[in-house]
Amino acid sequence: MSRITVRAFSVSVDGFGAGPGQNRENPLGVGGMALHEWMFSTRTVRRMMGQEGGTTGIDDGFAVRGFENVGAWVIGRNMFGPVRGPWPDESWRGWWGENPPFQVPVFVLTHHARRAIEMEGGTTFYFVTEGIEAAASRAREAAQGKEVRLGGGVATIRQFLQARMIEEMHVAVSPVVMGSGEALYAGLNLAGLGYRCREQVAGEKAVHVLFGREG
Repeated sequence: MSRITVRAFSVSVDGFGAGPGQNRENPLGVGGMALHEWMFSTRTVRRMMGQEGGTTGIDDGFAVRGFENVGAWVIGRNMFGPVRGPWPDESWRGWWGENPPFQVPVFVLTHHARRAIEMEGGTTFYFVTEGIEAAASRAREAAQGKEVRLGGGVATIRQFLQARMIEEMHVAVSPVVMGSGEALYAGLNLAGLGYRCREQVAGEKAVHVLFGREG
């Protein structure tokens, strides 16, 4: 069965995975882009964005690992876009343009049904209204033995953690103090849920922490 993992999820040193006030001008919330500076400077991500150069050290190594052996994604509606409530139309097709970086099936959690969107490069967005178990089941089937990578937002990851459905989680702690936003760990007893720190590595612009689930 395909594992459900979290890769390269950035948080601030005070535990926030996104800033407040997400909108079209601030897709990661106000100040949220600063959490991902470590990743945007790597060669791997710069190449994905059609840019040259970039770092090739520890941070880049974790960026590479984040895209290896991924057969499907599950993301929350906030990660897909800023539209709330019933879909007013089908004009919003994600933040990433017509050729998103996923290049595999992506299952979007939502309370409001919508037809699948086939994009360039192998990405197809499927909208799942039946909850996280249904999304995980469909993603595992689509992944065909490869990993299912769980994307944001924070609320989505928290749901999967609470249900003990994440088997491994890589968190990149950026040297940023947010003060407010969406707190990843608030109210969660990770130890009680069976999660332990398996690895901690200091990169060039972030500290990489790898959690694993026992049992």
